[in-house]
Amino acid sequence: MAKVSVYNMEGSQVGEMELNDAVFGVEINEHVVHMAVVSQLANKRQGTQSAKTRAEVSGGGKKPWRQKGTGHARQGSTRAPQWTHGGVVFAPKPRDYSFKLNKKEKALALKSVLTAKVQENKFIVVDEIKMDEVKTKTFKAALDSLKAPKSLVVLAEKNENVSLSARNLPTVKATTYNAINVYDILKYDTVVIAKAAVEAVQEVYA
Repeated sequence: MAKVSVYNMEGSQVGEMELNDAVFGVEINEHVVHMAVVSQLANKRQGTQSAKTRAEVSGGGKKPWRQKGTGHARQGSTRAPQWTHGGVVFAPKPRDYSFKLNKKEKALALKSVLTAKVQENKFIVVDEIKMDEVKTKTFKAALDSLKAPKSLVVLAEKNENVSLSARNLPTVKATTYNAINVYDILKYDTVVIAKAAVEAVQEVYA
């Protein structure tokens, strides 16, 4: 089992913690990680774009000129795609882009990115992440002392003061252990996680 240091909010080491290899020491599967990211981004797409084909634009019922003898190229409609005000070729239509991964694939992708963060020393365990008041400046100072200015902060349970303190920091996101996802873990440089959240993650995925 891998061992990581446990810090306090001031950035001082206060102990050590063993990580379960079933969650934080798996063989990294890049293909499943890629599929998880593609799935998450695809599921976010609204798919509401739409344009009209030549069958849907108004007008164009009459042949603009006779077939032969004019010197022009033959034309059947003024609403064909090559005409101004014509329809769009293969026009986009509302559709659902989402697709699903099965549970085992999702779990493996999450374990893979968590393992990668541990291997890269980008996984910082904090004994307790809490704020007595909503203060972005104080929270930023705490992350700077942990050397994690660009981080995903993972809590064991929702904490309004921490969430509001992190909200105005563009390079920081606060979430709970049961809402973490592959895309966010990859997007943010460092994972700053509460000790209780590590235990909860191990309980869920081990």
